[in-house]
Amino acid sequence: MTKSPPRGKTNLKHNLKRNRASLAYRLRYAAQNPDKVRAYLSRLARDVKLRAANRGHVAYYRAVMRSDAARSPEAAVGSPTRERWLQLGQMQFDYLRKHGLKPDDRLLEIGCGNLRAGWRFIDYLDGGNYYGIDISPDILLAAQHTLVQQELQDKMPHLTLVDDLKLRFLPDAHFTVVHAHSVFSHSPIEVIDECLAHVGRVLAPGGFFDFTFDRTEGTEHHVLREDFYYRTETLTALAERHGFAARFMDDWEELPHGQSKLRVTRPQS
Repeated sequence: MTKSPPRGKTNLKHNLKRNRASLAYRLRYAAQNPDKVRAYLSRLARDVKLRAANRGHVAYYRAVMRSDAARSPEAAVGSPTRERWLQLGQMQFDYLRKHGLKPDDRLLEIGCGNLRAGWRFIDYLDGGNYYGIDISPDILLAAQHTLVQQELQDKMPHLTLVDDLKLRFLPDAHFTVVHAHSVFSHSPIEVIDECLAHVGRVLAPGGFFDFTFDRTEGTEHHVLREDFYYRTETLTALAERHGFAARFMDDWEELPHGQSKLRVTRPQS
């Protein structure tokens, strides 16, 4: 089991101990950031309403995405500005290129969103080699707009709406790379478990699955039902229970992004 090291360039070590769900933290944060209290109360009211109206996390988070995408597709995928949207997409693309992504790879992107990184993958990969899935119909409509804006229709990407992460409609041993950026950071552990239970079937021999997550070294917790914080050991052990070897990606920690990354692979026999 791999223990993740802290990022050294910031005060992340201190941040990793925080429990953002605790009353003490929320009161202290409100006192230090009074300008953000109204926005938090608005999120809290939305959370209460959507949890009452939707059974299960997928339905709940689909409603969250509908609400966010109506205001801004970029903000709905975690990018407050168009510039940051472009930067984060480029960062993800450059990272996989550095780790050997080739045009003939077949890439499955779980939580493709409005193709923040996806349009770059589509442009780079051979035609038909990109498959993006998402639980939000609203964000997939935004993904279509991104395809048109980038004039990538001829690359024939697949964009598919899903209700779960069982991946039953996808072929065995097909994808050489599976990628999920900022998906498990919004997922309860049972959703992550479901994904890890089924992704191995669609992963080609020698392929890998990269996913980011919000890391804590303290108590695992969530803020509302939108943001989930996990210990590295928890996700590593979960991957191992499903027959994977898990590796903490230290070089991702050097990049200007607040989440951490694990890579899971099937051990070579």
